Amino acid sequence: MAEVDQENDCIPSKKLHGHGEQVASHYNTLQETGLAARSQSRIFYMRNFNNWLKSVLIGEILDIVRPGHRELSVLDLGCGKGGDLLKWKKGHISQLVCADIAAVSVEQCQGRYEDMRKRCHHNERIFSAEFITADCSKELLTDKLKDPEMMFDVTSCQFVYHYSFETQQQADLMLKNACEMLRPGGYFIGTTPDAYELVKRLEASESKSFGNDVFSVTFQKKGEYPLFGCQYDFNLEGVVNVPEFLVYFPLFEEMAKKYNMRLVFKTTFSEFFEEHIKNDQHKMLMKRMQALESYPTDNGKQLSSSSLEEYEHAKRQADSSNVRLPLGTLTRSEWEATSIYLVFAFEKMS
Repeated sequence: MAEVDQENDCIPSKKLHGHGEQVASHYNTLQETGLAARSQSRIFYMRNFNNWLKSVLIGEILDIVRPGHRELSVLDLGCGKGGDLLKWKKGHISQLVCADIAAVSVEQCQGRYEDMRKRCHHNERIFSAEFITADCSKELLTDKLKDPEMMFDVTSCQFVYHYSFETQQQADLMLKNACEMLRPGGYFIGTTPDAYELVKRLEASESKSFGNDVFSVTFQKKGEYPLFGCQYDFNLEGVVNVPEFLVYFPLFEEMAKKYNMRLVFKTTFSEFFEEHIKNDQHKMLMKRMQALESYPTDNGKQLSSSSLEEYEHAKRQADSSNVRLPLGTLTRSEWEATSIYLVFAFEKMS
């Protein structure tokens, strides 16, 4: 995610109001945790699983756009604290612009980048980077870029786009920021909750909420789902606790046509996993990233959950005679949480 300019100070954003202020405040106050603390998290493997999925997606898309473009430019829209910086480094890109609504997150992202640059060998080339604090659903990025004529090969928007579906204007401006600066043949990729899955689970619930010991989703009402501003509260253990909005994907796809974007694929996390785990390289990456938990556990190591019910699906599979042990799995609650998401890719047409 060459040498970086020494003038990459964060650009102050305009005063935020309403929901945007709530989102920025949440992520600004989210504590940075070390690896040791993260490894103790109840959702340690699920977070690694989501990270693996992003790694595979990013690697796949960079391979597609690279022919004809030796020097790749990327816009990380909603970059957070810089969780994908290493993916951009491994993808050998040339330029990166990181933008996020939360100023503290942008500062931490820039700090991570500077640390990464310092650790590089003297003959190792690393991408240049620019860091912008902005509400990308309300502010035009071209007004904030050092080079307003800059074009990108890839825009990545991971677990962020749904915040913009508060109004049609915000969703459209977020799309404009994501797609207008893409070169023909460039890609807009991302991950977002699946509105159909969320509504299906809500309708099956006896209340206005559903979830488990890992996550919860609470709607304000059932039976009415407006195209914009359909708010729900999403809580994921230790990571997210902030209002979000349903993204009705057929509308999202239609809106993207305004910016000459064609949907290449949209798939659930489960389907993406099942398709890509067939690749041996992806399987090895999954092991390196500890993206699945070993079941049964070895060396007396504790499982993520003490509840046997959380592993019933794994036990049934392990009891099959033709399965090599240990299995790689997530707990039932983690599978339920990660299966509410979609992964998507749009291509910019010429």
